[in-house]
Amino acid sequence: MKKLVVYFFGLISYVGLAQSQGETYGGKYTFNPSNLPCISSAQKAAIKEQLATSIASLEKQDKLTKVNTKMIQQFSWPVRKSSESEFADFWGISNFVDHDAAFPDKLRDYTCGVRTYDTNSGYNHQGLDIYTWPFTWFQMENDMAEIIAPADGVIIFKSDGKPDKSCSFNNNQWNAVYLRHDDGSVTWFGHMKSGSLTSKNVGESVVRGEYLGVIGSSGNSTGPHLHFEIYDSSDNLIDPYNGICNNTTTWWADQKEYYEPNINAVLTHSAPPVFNTCPTTETVNLSDEFAPNVNVYLASYFRDQQSGTTANYRLYRPNGSVFSAWNRNFTNTWSSSYWYWSFNNLTDIGDWRFEVTYQGKTESKTFKVGSSTLSIEDKQLEKVAVGPNPFQNTLKLNGIAFDLTNYEAIVYNNLGQQVYKNINMTAEMNLSFLTNGIYFLKIQSKTASGSKTFPIIKN
Repeated sequence: MKKLVVYFFGLISYVGLAQSQGETYGGKYTFNPSNLPCISSAQKAAIKEQLATSIASLEKQDKLTKVNTKMIQQFSWPVRKSSESEFADFWGISNFVDHDAAFPDKLRDYTCGVRTYDTNSGYNHQGLDIYTWPFTWFQMENDMAEIIAPADGVIIFKSDGKPDKSCSFNNNQWNAVYLRHDDGSVTWFGHMKSGSLTSKNVGESVVRGEYLGVIGSSGNSTGPHLHFEIYDSSDNLIDPYNGICNNTTTWWADQKEYYEPNINAVLTHSAPPVFNTCPTTETVNLSDEFAPNVNVYLASYFRDQQSGTTANYRLYRPNGSVFSAWNRNFTNTWSSSYWYWSFNNLTDIGDWRFEVTYQGKTESKTFKVGSSTLSIEDKQLEKVAVGPNPFQNTLKLNGIAFDLTNYEAIVYNNLGQQVYKNINMTAEMNLSFLTNGIYFLKIQSKTASGSKTFPIIKN
C-alpha cells in the first residue's frame, strides 16, 4: 500500500480554567498517501488460480457445501481488538473500492466521494483497507488487532511465513486467509502478521466472529492494515457498501456510516510519542504513574475527525474537582488525528482522571501522581514501610529483612529536586533539616533495579 505521513503542529491554546498547561501538539496522521497498489496483477492472477484449484479439490472431497444461490450474504465487521488492547478503539479506514475504471486520479468510492485511489499503471483499488490507529506498529507487535471471519465459511487457501514488515512496493507475497461462504462468495484477508494465522487447515470450517489472524504488513504494504476483498459466486468483485455510486443491496449485516467519528484512545505519556520511520515500532512513552510537578502528556487519538466539531477536555484532581477544562475546535476532516497537552504542575497525590468527550462519546484515562509504589522489581522491598508519617525529625523504616548496605536513600521535594541522599542507609534517618512540606523518599538497590518510593510529610 502507501506510506504514512504524520503532520505535526505546535499550537498554543485552549485553557478553560486558571490552571496552566503547556503547548498543544498534534495534527493529522495519514495512512498510505503514496498510491502504491496492495497487490500486483501477476500476484492476483496467481492467487485466483490457486483458489480455483483448491475449490475444485475441496469439492471433490465433499468439504464444500453446494452453493446456495438464493442466499443473501451479509457480513459482520472483519476486525476486532484483542484482549491485549487497552485502547477504546483501534481502527480507521484509508480506502474503499474505486468504481471509476479510468486512471490516474479518477476516483469514485461508493458514495461518489474520493476515499480511494488508483495508480498511473492502471491499478484501481479493489478492496477495503482497514488500518490500525493509534500506533499501528505497536499494535501489530503486541497482537492488539485481530482479523475475524465476517460470516460462516470454509478455509479454501492460506499463506503464511512471509515477511510482515513491508514499507514499500515489492514483489513479496502476503500472508493471507481465504474463505468461501455458503452463497459461493469468497473473501480475501491480506497483509496478515507472519505466524499469526489460524491453526485450522484448508478445508476446515470457521464460524462468524472466529479468529483468523493478526493485522500485519506483509506483501505490498507500507504499514499494518487489512486488505479485505470480496468476490461473488461468479468471481465478480464486490463492493459491500450500498451508496449513490454503488446502487446495490449492502453486503453488511450492519453497514457503518461513511464517517465514523470516534475517540480511539485517551492516553498518558511520560514524553511525547514518536512516530518512527517504517518499520520501527513507535516510541509510545506510555505511562500511568508520575511524580509531582513533572511533565505529564495528556493525549487524545481520533478516528474521522470532522471539520466544525469540538472535543471537550477535563482533568480531574484526586478529590473529584476539576483541575482544568478546555476545548479543541476542529477545522479539518481527517481520517485520523492526535492532540496532546503537557502539564507540569500536578501536585495532589492520588488518582487523577483525564476525560475527553467527542460527538456524544466520552473516554477517560486514570493515572497516578505520587504513587506510593512507583516501581517494585526487588521483592524484598514489598514489606518495607515508613513511620511515623507525618514525622518531625526522625523517619524510621519498618519491615526490613535484608542488608541495608546494599541500598541507598534519596529524598526529593515536590518539584522533583533531590534534597538528600544517603548511600550508607540505616533504619533511622535524621531529616530534621528539611522544611515542613511534602517529599518523596526513594529507597533503591545499589546492585539491581529494585526501588520503592514513599510520599512523606515533614511537620
